[in-house]
Amino acid sequence: MTNTLETYSFGSTPELYVEYTKRSSPYTMEDDHYHDYYEIYYMLSGQRIYFIKDRSYSIEQGDLVFIQKHELHKTMQVGEGSHERLILHFDDPMLERLAGKHTELLLRAFHEQAPVIRLPRQEQLATDQLMRNMLTEIKEEPPGYELIPAHALTLLLLTTARYVQQHEPVPLHHATPMHAKISEVIRYINGHFADTLRLNGIAEQFFISPYYLSRMFKEITGFAFSDYIIITRIKEAQRLLRETDSSVTDIAAWVGFDNFSHFGKTFKKITRLSPRDYRKQHH
Repeated sequence: MTNTLETYSFGSTPELYVEYTKRSSPYTMEDDHYHDYYEIYYMLSGQRIYFIKDRSYSIEQGDLVFIQKHELHKTMQVGEGSHERLILHFDDPMLERLAGKHTELLLRAFHEQAPVIRLPRQEQLATDQLMRNMLTEIKEEPPGYELIPAHALTLLLLTTARYVQQHEPVPLHHATPMHAKISEVIRYINGHFADTLRLNGIAEQFFISPYYLSRMFKEITGFAFSDYIIITRIKEAQRLLRETDSSVTDIAAWVGFDNFSHFGKTFKKITRLSPRDYRKQHH
């Protein structure tokens, strides 16, 4: 079978960006990914595993995934790997221009406990048609096609907001008991990232062998155990740099780095900015 990749896009990040991708071969995101704008991921066909915040979800055709700002996420292959997906990126200023006083209503789906919404069949078909019509406009570029993505985004957000207001969320169970166990480990790391965290200690605490924990952590989340801890610490450092006036030295210590030079190098490697430059950019 020939491996094929089809992709096209509209707009620019972070204001409003739409991207369609169809793959015939297995693919796992290589980047450790989070950003300061919202993302909606729509599964047009196929299946994926999606790690978001503290657990993995099985995503199937018709599912909508709502990624909050600054939320760690990563998609991984499952099964044969062929899939077709659509992503939308947008930021607060763009949505406020579109929605005005209704902005908070349209963001409702991003505040649900579970980030995956599986609409009933009728609403799912209407959503699929809305998304495919938008993609046809973007691909063929008829006069005025530039108006369609913002309109489609507004309708999508309104549909999902009304749905979550009126319905209890559909339970999304862990695929296996080990998936549930790894989620417990992740929640512990998220709450204790500033402490000294070592694989052997965590493994003993959760009654798993270090080797098995390391292997299953990578398999289920897509992240190496030590990489996840580092990314979590840097993500919190970014938040403190944005939201406080605390010194960079204090922030480095608060998030678990006992070597300031190592903190600076690690921060720049992940964000491509020094801590001070990051603060300047976001102030």
